[in-house]
Amino acid sequence: MPTQLDRDLDAVMNALTAPGAMLETATHRRYGQDLTTFCNAPPHLPALFAHFCDEHGAKEFLVDGAVRLTFAETYTLAREAASGLITRHGISKGDRIGIAARNSTGWIIAYMAVLMAGGCATLINGWWTGEEMADGIALADCRLILADAPRAERISGLCSDCQVVVFGHGGPREGLAALLGEAPAALPELTADDLATILFTSGSTGQAKGAWSDHRGVVHGAFSYAAQTAMLFTYHDKRGEVPEGQPSALVNVPLFHVTGEIPVLLQSCILGRRLVLMAKWDPLEAMRLIDAEKISYFVGVPLMSFEIATHPERHQFDLSSCKHFASGGAPRPVEHVSAIRESLPAAFPIIGYGLTETNAVGCGNFNENYLDRPGSTGKQSRPIVEVTVLDDAGAQLPQGTTGEVAIRSIASFLGYWRNPEATAEAMTADGWFRSGDLGYIDEDGYLFIVDRKKDIIIRGGENIAASEVEAAIYAHPDIAEASVFGLPDARLGEVPVAVFVARPGSGLSEAALRSHLGARIAGFKVPAHFFEEHEHLPRLGTEKVDKRALKAKYAEGWSGA
Repeated sequence: MPTQLDRDLDAVMNALTAPGAMLETATHRRYGQDLTTFCNAPPHLPALFAHFCDEHGAKEFLVDGAVRLTFAETYTLAREAASGLITRHGISKGDRIGIAARNSTGWIIAYMAVLMAGGCATLINGWWTGEEMADGIALADCRLILADAPRAERISGLCSDCQVVVFGHGGPREGLAALLGEAPAALPELTADDLATILFTSGSTGQAKGAWSDHRGVVHGAFSYAAQTAMLFTYHDKRGEVPEGQPSALVNVPLFHVTGEIPVLLQSCILGRRLVLMAKWDPLEAMRLIDAEKISYFVGVPLMSFEIATHPERHQFDLSSCKHFASGGAPRPVEHVSAIRESLPAAFPIIGYGLTETNAVGCGNFNENYLDRPGSTGKQSRPIVEVTVLDDAGAQLPQGTTGEVAIRSIASFLGYWRNPEATAEAMTADGWFRSGDLGYIDEDGYLFIVDRKKDIIIRGGENIAASEVEAAIYAHPDIAEASVFGLPDARLGEVPVAVFVARPGSGLSEAALRSHLGARIAGFKVPAHFFEEHEHLPRLGTEKVDKRALKAKYAEGWSGA
């Protein structure tokens, strides 16, 4: 049965989306379907930046160590950098421009500038090795890479066909000196249908795929999140529970991920929410910033909020300003939900479910409803998102039946860059994106994820294709057999582990194998533990390794890495 909170939130959303209201809806024809859109959404991202940076003008937007910038100041710098990209670097509409850097005001200004100059913001995973970064750059055929010094060094000599422009993380004007133009340049005319972004996602094949979106999709992804926040804000406002002052969010997830880009950065631009940046995750520093900057909203992979809730020094900080601890990017263990509520009684845990290909939109589970159903990712995000469950043939399954979770909305990506086969496999003709997750929807519309169809390990929110790690292991000349899979971990959700059989007489050690992998794949992909077998690995009738049997064997008695 629907809860009182369900009814209250539905009533609020009905009012917010009514004709003439701020989130009034319309439709746009795509995939032969009339998909819901927001009437008042800007047509493209530069228009979004111009409108909301003007509307929020003097409010503080970015806090990055000693650097503090208002919305207006941020926009001015981005406008100058866009001019520089056009006049100094010859960027044209549609050019793919890679951004490879850690979180900083420079990253955000570079991202805005690329889009304002008409380029496609191609978000390079800053945790990749140089070879992995070079592969992504080549796949997108980037014309220019905007990189900080460590990433520029990592790709040095690997991207001969692409110019690399280095920017810094100090004062924004000094750090961005290589980008800023001396005189304003005319910005190109854009439409909602123009290419906006490419984000990379690991598929079951292990080969990174570039999920590309037009401006309409990215803008509506951001507006979908703003709609959920407006719904919650209105609900709390009616109950007198809205804190005073400007809302603030901690940027503790990488901006090159869809969570950092859309729910955090772009949504905050719409809401007038201040962003306080962290260069890298540290729970003690996060608590210090929540206290000092009066952070009201926190989002991260499950381990982050759990580390705060269970940190022995949490009582030294005033964390009461933070009203929501949101999670996304990986399943949140049920025990984390109660731990957060008990340790941080001023805040509610919430969870979102979305993917890179859906521009982060999907489902949300809020407040008391999440406490009541901690195993659910929530209901589909109104008003633009549809969620269903499909069988292998693409037919929709009845309520309560487990199948592949599929999402359809105007915010979804338009395909994998230069990979029509993968696009056709992922998207149905009528616009459903097949997530690769297995789940069911209960009688009240709540989605429960029960397994993954794809051979993907999610380590602390970072997707790892088991086949990619296996391929790297097999590249060692002393490996006879290998299998990689995920096992549960209290902090990270799950971690990759490897089972291997060495060639007779090789004397292959775990240290040597770990060193071999460290030179070939990013550190987060290297297995947390290696199990050596001395007989052939179990096989299925197809002669494939019986990964399910191996996982069951090593899960028994497993207590973490």
